[in-house]
Amino acid sequence: MQFTSRDVAEVQSTWQQFVPSAALQKIDPHRFRFDWRSADLGSAMLVRYELAAQVHSLAEPHDQLLVCRVDAPDAQVWSGRDTLDARAPWLSDGSQVQARWHDGARVRALVFDRTAAEARARQLIGDDTLQLRSTGFAPHSPSAVSQWEKMFRYLDTALGNDTDDDRIMVAEFERHALMVTLATFPTSLSDSLRRPVQRTGAPATVRRALTYIDENAHLAITIDDVARASFISTRGLQYAFRRALDTTPTVVLRRARLDGARRDLERGERLSVSAVARRWGFSNPSRFAIAYREAFGVAPTSGRSAPDL
Repeated sequence: MQFTSRDVAEVQSTWQQFVPSAALQKIDPHRFRFDWRSADLGSAMLVRYELAAQVHSLAEPHDQLLVCRVDAPDAQVWSGRDTLDARAPWLSDGSQVQARWHDGARVRALVFDRTAAEARARQLIGDDTLQLRSTGFAPHSPSAVSQWEKMFRYLDTALGNDTDDDRIMVAEFERHALMVTLATFPTSLSDSLRRPVQRTGAPATVRRALTYIDENAHLAITIDDVARASFISTRGLQYAFRRALDTTPTVVLRRARLDGARRDLERGERLSVSAVARRWGFSNPSRFAIAYREAFGVAPTSGRSAPDL
């Protein structure tokens, strides 16, 4: 979704579709301009907008995890008595955060459905009692900020392409966005990750996982889905694969998708290499070509007939 508007009411109604608690205050209608872009990630939303106005805004996410970065020379961001660093993203799962700027700002945000994020986090560590919550607004470190910014730029660029039919890629984008966000900020997940991993039932678990991957690699499955189908936590599955196969489920799933892409290319369908790559969850054709050559020793070649001369 993308649009430009000078209508304050239209802008606020659109904004509140994604952040219901958001509100604009102290708007100068003569200077107001709003350039909005959003992309659907399933149970999450990527939002980027530029707002030319003197603004005092507030957000108090309900049933959401909201990560936001306000980029403006004179930006001020705070929550209660806590002053936040406007040069870095911040995370809130319910606490009201306010921001103020005078000339205009560029804002980047990720909005996660809290229930879905909690379910994914529980699956990751195998703890059904985890209550996912933020334990601080600020990122762990400058390097964590850099990783989050890099992730956002990558998703923003990737989702600028037509990904409506690329369910595998969108599912991976959603998972990647949440995992990087949870690694960037202090949350209740951090304490749970310090607990010993689940290690029981590795051989049977690995066999179930391999079967599930073989049967479902063409779908938008993630490693969390593989673990769930194998009746083990994601961390436990990682350990089981490392112990039994000296590899990871991510590598195995990636190889299964490369095998699927190879079959499609050899089948002679009238699809380009890029189209086949996207079908199997590879958003970057160049990286797909490198991975394909590493796996099979040859470059991927489309089965399309050459055009008549």
